[in-house]
Amino acid sequence: MWEDVEARVVENDAKQENAVRQEFLGIVRDSGVLPNGGATKYMVGFACADETTVVWELTGQAKNFFVAPNWRDAIERAGFRYEEKPFLNDLKDGGRHSGLNRHWSFPGSDCLCVKIKGPDELRGLLAALGVRVGEPKAGFLRSRVEAAMDAFDRYRMSGENVGLFGHFSDPREFWVRSTREREDRVYPTKPVVAHVRNSTDLNGGWSTRHSAAAYLHNAGFIIVDHEDKPLAPPVDQDHLVRGAERIRLCALNYFIEPAREQGVSEVAICAGDLAAAMGLEDAFPNVCQALGGNKFQQLARVPPPVHTEPNPSSSTIFRYKLEPQTKADTVIEEVTEPAPSASNLILYGPPGTGKTYRTAWEAVRLCRGEQVAAELEGEEKREDLMAEYRQLASEGRIEFVTFHQSLSYEEFVEGLRPSTSDDASDGPEEAVITTGFHLNAHDGVFKRVSERARLDQPAGGPSGRLDRSARVFKVALGRRQVEQERVRFGLDHGLIHVGWGGDIDWSDERFDDFDEIVSEWRARKNSDATGHDGNIVITLSLRADMQVGDYVVISDGRDRIQALGKVTGDYFYDPDAAFHPHRRHVEWLWRDDKGIDRSRFYPNGFRRHAVYKLKQSLVDWDALEAIVQGDETLRVSPSAQGHVLIIDEINRANISKVFGELITLLEPDKRLGMPNEIRLVLPYSKKHFGVPPNLHIIGTMNTADRSIALLDTALRRRFTFRELMPNPSVLAANVGGIDLQRLLSKINERIEYLFDREHQIGHAYFTGCATRGDVEEVMRHKVIPLLAEYFYEDWSRVAVVLGETEQGPARFLKAERLVAPAGISEEEYSGEKLRWRVQDGFDFSEFES
Repeated sequence: MWEDVEARVVENDAKQENAVRQEFLGIVRDSGVLPNGGATKYMVGFACADETTVVWELTGQAKNFFVAPNWRDAIERAGFRYEEKPFLNDLKDGGRHSGLNRHWSFPGSDCLCVKIKGPDELRGLLAALGVRVGEPKAGFLRSRVEAAMDAFDRYRMSGENVGLFGHFSDPREFWVRSTREREDRVYPTKPVVAHVRNSTDLNGGWSTRHSAAAYLHNAGFIIVDHEDKPLAPPVDQDHLVRGAERIRLCALNYFIEPAREQGVSEVAICAGDLAAAMGLEDAFPNVCQALGGNKFQQLARVPPPVHTEPNPSSSTIFRYKLEPQTKADTVIEEVTEPAPSASNLILYGPPGTGKTYRTAWEAVRLCRGEQVAAELEGEEKREDLMAEYRQLASEGRIEFVTFHQSLSYEEFVEGLRPSTSDDASDGPEEAVITTGFHLNAHDGVFKRVSERARLDQPAGGPSGRLDRSARVFKVALGRRQVEQERVRFGLDHGLIHVGWGGDIDWSDERFDDFDEIVSEWRARKNSDATGHDGNIVITLSLRADMQVGDYVVISDGRDRIQALGKVTGDYFYDPDAAFHPHRRHVEWLWRDDKGIDRSRFYPNGFRRHAVYKLKQSLVDWDALEAIVQGDETLRVSPSAQGHVLIIDEINRANISKVFGELITLLEPDKRLGMPNEIRLVLPYSKKHFGVPPNLHIIGTMNTADRSIALLDTALRRRFTFRELMPNPSVLAANVGGIDLQRLLSKINERIEYLFDREHQIGHAYFTGCATRGDVEEVMRHKVIPLLAEYFYEDWSRVAVVLGETEQGPARFLKAERLVAPAGISEEEYSGEKLRWRVQDGFDFSEFES
């Protein structure tokens, strides 16, 4: 599969050589993404998470990647900009490149074009698409994996974390070996990975890159059986790390890092010991080459080792000097720090002063803590910082939104949107196709991130939270006050049961389909039955619509409930049952035989149908959790992780219009759980809402667009403002003979004198300049057009800023005197008329280093 892709890359390199193609190809290949069989002369296709299609354009700079529109939110959260590529029916090839319309790309459908600037951005894009890119940075740090093993030990001893680990039983194979000395060094892979990812939705084994054993294998952990014997990875799985890279990762995790942890100054690795630990046979040349190479020294941050002879051999020993751990940590360890108080911060300054970079650093600091942020500060750490930022964005802990003049409260907080979905009404009528639409409350980005922060629970910790993505079904186990013994039977035995559906066993897989249920009932019971027949509708709800993990409430009449449970088993038919043979197993989370009012969590009276799905948008999950766990569960956990909302260009929107009444809730002392806590009722959903203390808001403001003095006074009172101004000292003093520090300083001195300090040129425009040609490109295509905009096309002032004089030679701009055309008298128009032109070549003599 890869041969065809490589051939296309070579073919395009032959026409226009570009080092980026080979570098990008290596990143895509190493990520575990696989070719989907599609390739044209200029485009190739790949399949990543859940068969997601990614198309790479190889022509030109080879920096365009195309994805489906359903990834729009994930891409925006990761901080990427994109261009819509719609399919236009009335144009040839949909009005775009024909390669986007192949069967392996996006035939007849829209897509998004993301322009990637460099390797780090490509890794970030793949991470946003669910591809775990890279080595231990993908979240499987040694510290996190070992912490998961510690948590699993506590679960074995005391039952702690049963909510997470209780989902798993011991596997027949696929265990992982700890990197520390323990009484029992092997652990089941799925619980360990579930703790690291805080998710129980996992595949076992290593058949896909998202399988539990694959995650750990690719992060440098050794997969073993229950007797601690290494398992050989299958040779046909291209997503698994192999060879020298795998050897280096295992040596780091099992030898270098444990030695650092113990505080020793030197560690020895015997090639034979490492090979045996990994289960490698006849691999001593590869092991020795990996241990002695530069890549391992960079990964482990160790100086070149000394080694014994012969080399290579199973007896070769490599000795490494270790610096103190504070200087030599190779990965960012998770640290426990007090959660920072709620931050409302606005970074403001002229364009190009590093606001974007500083925003990313602040967001990582608020999410990961001061120690982690300190290790990521500095221009040389930019790639590591952005990788951490994108990881947090992919986890949903960082949201990004850009304000604009037309943004409204309805988009930012919540509004009404038309819907034709089955959530428009509750009850079995949902099975019937209806026309028209309904207006449903729709959450905006601010409400979404606020709720995500409020409901956050520490990984693996005890949680009273219900799964709000699950559905809730109303179930009647028997007639009120007539069949109470049947109700008690279900509650006592962890069952829900109905009598609708006759004596037919509906277990067969084909009855997942509504039409099959109708056909069977007509064939065996009632040939005239319609889709509204109660036997059909209730069978569909219990047998096909309800899923494991959904919730059921047991009704006691129209207005009371007696129990809440979680569905734990599939439908089954009990032919020996004395009553109601159609059943499912349920774990009861709460029970009260006296019952409580239905209105506490659901406004609509229950229908008489034995089983039906409640309208999701009407369920008050907070109230439901309070019923099950008590009011304490509504409080934000003290150890809840920080979340960050980044608002770019915050000064470009009408703040009063966008925030509305919620501007008051931003104040730290009015957050949830604070002394002056305030909750408001939202106008569309009619639900109570408050801002949690672990949500931090960072805004950016370009002062060249709008003066800080024009900002809404209410916003100014509630935010801290931090100015970022141009800093010439971060630039090089000699780039192709040009002193960038002097160039920027002189330009800004003149701008401030002629205009004001808010319209200076930021240092970020020049930070990427490595050659004289780069500086010319920035001046020609960025600085000069920006100056022309600042001075409203008054080129005489632009010339002054650039240091042009009447007596001296033209350096950046050339002025030519205009002669009056025939028929126009020069006397009629006072003043000299000039034509300004940007020079083909620039004279930097004023700024020579």
